[in-house]
Amino acid sequence: MNSHNSPELQVDIAIIGGGNAGLSLARKLEGCRAVVVEPQTPAARNYSWSFWHNHQHQEPFAAAVRGCWHQWKIVDQHSEVVHNSDHYAYLSVNACDYLTQCESELASTVELVRAAASDVQAAGRGATFTAGGRSYRAQYAYDSRQSTPAEGALKQHFIGWEIKTKTAVKEPHIATLMDFRVDQSRGLHFIYALPFSSHRLLVESTMISTTLEESAWYTAAIERWLALQGIEVDELIRVERGVIAMSEQPTSAHLPAKIGIAGGAVRLSSGYAFTLIQQQVNQLYAGISRGDYTVPTVVTAKLAWMDALFNRVLLANPPLGVAMMVNTAKALDGNSFARFMLGKASLWEWCRVILAMPKRAFLRELVRC
Repeated sequence: MNSHNSPELQVDIAIIGGGNAGLSLARKLEGCRAVVVEPQTPAARNYSWSFWHNHQHQEPFAAAVRGCWHQWKIVDQHSEVVHNSDHYAYLSVNACDYLTQCESELASTVELVRAAASDVQAAGRGATFTAGGRSYRAQYAYDSRQSTPAEGALKQHFIGWEIKTKTAVKEPHIATLMDFRVDQSRGLHFIYALPFSSHRLLVESTMISTTLEESAWYTAAIERWLALQGIEVDELIRVERGVIAMSEQPTSAHLPAKIGIAGGAVRLSSGYAFTLIQQQVNQLYAGISRGDYTVPTVVTAKLAWMDALFNRVLLANPPLGVAMMVNTAKALDGNSFARFMLGKASLWEWCRVILAMPKRAFLRELVRC
């Protein structure tokens, strides 16, 4: 069909991008005509989203939870920091399950178009675009698509294996957030391991650097780590990979308002985004219900500045990365660490982290600000 010869379809709200942010918002919309434009099926996003949670208001994603841990650890060559929390849990959600649930709960007035949006142009607070052979004009529009990280920008990149193990995992009740006992020659590198059960494990080789590596480099690190742990693979269930920008996403007056990671709902120092995206979507929907269509800011300017400073120090001093991460864990207990990662740390908790950081490196970057 030639979209230029078909009538323009008018909608109240358009959501371009049907990932976490787009579908989380779309599932809430009622009483308006809306469209969600997303070329991929949920099955194409068969990977894990993890975050800290205090068990309140789990309903939107409870059915998609794959794992829950009240203990987690961070390890280097010299120490092991194990946190216990009686208030927070570290959760892992299957993205495919969550997005499938969201799609199944869309109101009858919300259309899902399984296609890519093209010719996207802002029009007031809305947008015009084409998708699936149709032309659309939306009074209000939100775009959750992420930009490709700039060349030379700091990014978190990884490859992960979900495996079935031949023998039982030793500590299935503990999530390994960072194990730095791997090659550190190319940037800050760690293994991330989530035991979903005694015989099912997600293992990721994760790098924080400016340059992506060949796939074989990540997988070799996974294989070496598994061998050191005495873990034999019975079955490779799936492979996941990703790249998370650790710098602010560019915006344009020619494009609709950004939401999700593209709209700043991410901790740039860690890449954690799920909780912030949910907060942003909940606040945005509450605003829409009142007639306010402004995308809320969920990361304060102070927190964004601190994250940017942390990243600048890491970029300028890669060898300090392991100590910065481990010392942060050592400075806090489990509840405090979860609050810190959620961006809800108290002034005292912030002071403890700051005192644990390498002073000269941070002062040099402060002078350059």
